[in-house]
Formats: sequence, structure tokens, C-alpha cells
Amino acid sequence: MKKILVSICMLASLMSYGQNPAPAKPQTKTIALMGGTVHVGTGQVIPNGIVLFSNGVITNVVDGTLVKLNLTDVDVVDVSGKHVYPGIISPASTVGLQETGAVRATVDKQEIGILNPNIRALIAYNTDSEIIPTIRNNGVLVTQAMPQGGTVSGSSSVMMADGWNWEDAALKKDDGIWLNWPNYFARDFNFEDFTTVVKKNDKRGPAIDALQATFADAKAYAASPAPAVMNLKLEAMRGLFSGKQNLYIRADYGKDIIEAVTFAKSAGVQKVVIVGGEEANRVVSFLKDNNVPVILSGLHRLPNREDEDVDLPYRMPGILHKAGILVSLSYADEWWRTRNLPFLAGTAAGFGVADREEALKMVTSNTAKILGIDNLVGTLEKGKQATLFVSAGDALDMRTNVIEHVFIQGRKVNLDDRHKRLYKTYKDKYEQK
Repeated sequence: MKKILVSICMLASLMSYGQNPAPAKPQTKTIALMGGTVHVGTGQVIPNGIVLFSNGVITNVVDGTLVKLNLTDVDVVDVSGKHVYPGIISPASTVGLQETGAVRATVDKQEIGILNPNIRALIAYNTDSEIIPTIRNNGVLVTQAMPQGGTVSGSSSVMMADGWNWEDAALKKDDGIWLNWPNYFARDFNFEDFTTVVKKNDKRGPAIDALQATFADAKAYAASPAPAVMNLKLEAMRGLFSGKQNLYIRADYGKDIIEAVTFAKSAGVQKVVIVGGEEANRVVSFLKDNNVPVILSGLHRLPNREDEDVDLPYRMPGILHKAGILVSLSYADEWWRTRNLPFLAGTAAGFGVADREEALKMVTSNTAKILGIDNLVGTLEKGKQATLFVSAGDALDMRTNVIEHVFIQGRKVNLDDRHKRLYKTYKDKYEQK
């Protein structure tokens, strides 16, 4: 009996050691971050700033050399020599929807079927994911849970990187519908010689016909404020025609981008966002004329065409930004690399985005505007949620991004994660005494 009790205690101890930290408790006392370099997220930088927040809301952001505040009954945190940033926002992500790609039971990012606008990524979001604490440790505090699969994948929701369950973590529910535009070209990978063959997609005609019928039905359905019989698929698309929801279109080729946006506009969709956009540089004028923002997928890759400059993906944010297009950065399918999102902005700053603060906006305020949450997060301004972090150095540089404090809605978050636990485990084992 004693052996059984000892085994149970040891097992419980190991399980406790391997679990994520509990979600942070609500803020109870006003906090002031004093003396740090404050990156507001609008392009403004305050060298000796003070960020004051109470009850999870920012109450003041001022220059400490010009303004003196009454800090009675305030918890003062000295961040002199450090940098204060708004929480980085990860759009088009499957963090929280899948854990281990090779283990089917941990993957819940898509449903069976082709046209699934009624599927909600929201309810599949797993706040116990061990990936979530790792992204917090690089300053990624908000993520958009994105559905995948089929032609119309379902609706996404914007989630905070802290919470007991998806209800707690939800920042904006059902912010948009996701559409995988049928590509003009299809890519087939040849496993014999490890080459990719690009050919015309013969299946796109019927797929587009089905989309046209679905969107026509949805528009007609949305015209009735109270239909006699509710259709769950069409009901889920109602917000597309009133402007309450975005239509996120995954498209890469220039021809596909033009066709997809033209289709959406003709169908009556009010807000269109291109996701991926590998050839967005080829249709810059079209995107600008139609006021279409772009969420670029991972920049750390090679170009897809042999005749393109090898650094074209790195320069893409700068090309679009100079053309006046609203640009955001993401890792899309590479959910395990989401923690490196701030370094994509650092890459953009080194390859065409001359102003480093403009590059920061591509993972903060620009993303917030695209997702429709800029009234809540994305910048350090009075009235916004206190979702922010303190870094020992430049958050866009992987050499100096060392996160020391994280606050989500004013709640101070525990920065423990699986990476740190494993590092300590093997450091203790192999470090020379």
C-alpha cells in the first residue's frame, strides 16, 4: 500500500512539473512601468516613458521627463534601460488548434466537407496547449485561431494567449470567414526526384461555380433580418454583407488574387483580406485601388519562381508598404514557429521597411486594424487594454528579445514554459559542476 501511495505521489509530482502555469489572476492594484523606452505602436517612441494601467486598462502613457504622476498606492516597476511594447498579434494561426502534427488526436483545425462557413475555430481552441506559453515568451500575446480545409473553411476568432478555457481567452468571436480560393495553378510534388511541378488546375471551374451559388444564396439570405427557417451555413456568412466580418481569402498567385477579390466584391462582401500573397508584388496597384490589406505568410523562405530575386520574400513587406497597402505578418501553417513572429518584423526592417517602428506596426497596430480589434489592443494608448510586455532589448532582434514581464489585460503572466523546463532539466544534468 505504501509503495502505491509513493508511486502516486511521484506521478503527481511529475505531472505538476510538466504542466503549464495557471492563468494569471486579475489585476488588483494600479501598476506603473517606469523609465523604459516605450514603443507605442503608432510609430512614436518615448525614451523615458511611463505606462500606467489599472483594472486591465491603460490609464496613461507619458514622457517621464516632462510629466510627474502621483504614484501613491501604485505598484511601481522599474524598467529603466528596457523596452516596453504592445502585445504582438499573430493572425492566420493554428496555435491552440493543433499540438503535434503527427498525432491526429491533437489536431483540430479542420472539418470534413468543402463548404463549411458554419464551422467555428473558437470552440476548438485549447488553452492548455504547451505552444501558447512559448509564444508568450517572445511577446506574442494575441492570436487569431484560423480554420483550414475545404473551400470555405469556417470562421476564425481572436484569442488571448492566457485563459482557463476558450470562453475566457476569446477577445473577438467569429471575426471573419475563411475562403481557400481555387488556384489557377496546382502544384504537385514529385517524390522520385524531389521537384515541384506546376500545372493548370482542372478542378477550379466547378469549385468557383459552387462558390458563386453559395455566396448568392448567402446574400439573399442576409437580406432578410428574420428568415422563417434558419440556415446555419448561410447565417454564419451574414456578417460578410454588413461589414461586421472580414472575408479572409487565401491566395498566392497574382491572377488568383485579382480573381478572388473581384469575386468577393461582386458578391457583395464589404471587407476582403488577402492571406498568403506570395505574388502580391505583381498586383500592387490592384490591391491599392481596392483597398485590400494583405497578411503575408512566413518571410523566411525561398521565392517560388526561379527568376525571382532570392531575397524577394524578405523585401515583400517593404514593397507593399511603400505602395500604401496595409500589411501584416504571420506564420500561417507553421504554428510551431509562431514564437518567431517578431523576428519577421525584424527581417522586414532590414529589407526595405526603413523605419523600424513601421515594421513593428506590421505585427501590432496594422494587424489589430485588419482584425477589427484596434479599439482594444495593438498600441499603448489610454483606454486600450493593458496587453503588453517588457523586453531587455529590441523585441524584433532574436539576440536581444529577452522577455522579462508580460501583462495580458493587466494580468501579470507567469513566463514558465516547456522550453525553459527542458533547458533546466538538461542543463542540470550536463552542466559541469
